Amino acid sequence: MTSIEEVRPYGDRLNDGAIQISFSLPIPLSAQSKEAAKQVAGKLGLEHLRLIYAQDLGNSFSFYIIYGRTSGSINLSSIHIPTVDIPQMDFWQINDLLAHELKKTVTVVGATMGADAHTVGLDAILSAKGFGGESGLERYPQFKIYNLGAQVPAEEVLREIIEQKADVALISQVVTQRQSHLQNLSYLEDLLEGEELRQDLILICGGPYIDTEVALEVGFDAGFGPGTTPSQVASFVVNELLRRRRA
Repeated sequence: MTSIEEVRPYGDRLNDGAIQISFSLPIPLSAQSKEAAKQVAGKLGLEHLRLIYAQDLGNSFSFYIIYGRTSGSINLSSIHIPTVDIPQMDFWQINDLLAHELKKTVTVVGATMGADAHTVGLDAILSAKGFGGESGLERYPQFKIYNLGAQVPAEEVLREIIEQKADVALISQVVTQRQSHLQNLSYLEDLLEGEELRQDLILICGGPYIDTEVALEVGFDAGFGPGTTPSQVASFVVNELLRRRRA
């Protein structure tokens, strides 16, 4: 495959710069609002604009879909993103390393914090049923799981970490309004620092808007996004425990 350095969006033809955007405006639908929507797209630097869909949402709101083109491109060589780059292990390898080399059972406290009531991602990793054809961490003999569920205050997560003498905290965050996911994660990290527990704990977060770059920004060790399997999380935990022991 030919290496591509410069990347530009395309629709009908390669590198034509075609883009589709959608957004709402806090005004009722009208000829004036449609023109306002096109001007919003123009201020984003798009050209050759076409308003292809508009709908009144009621309560003085309206929605728009606009096609446009951009002349800009991105140089791939300038992009550097932190990633979780660790050897991938299977169920048996993970348990064998924990049992015979590390000689320990890993205690994990998991929760969805704040007002977030979404537990599908958390359960996919922790519950026995697992995800993607893999068993969840509850089925791993060398893991002991405390799944606190949804809408758990950070203070309760902290208490459980202390009470269970946890090795790992796994926090799932789906809701992102007003950056609530970052605030929740940062607050827990601050609580752990205050109790002088942070350095001895592996902190992992996950969710549809989470990656390792976000995780590092809020003081966590790793972040996992959609499609993550239990063995990927377990592999990170084992490799991190080994790294810390050898450090």
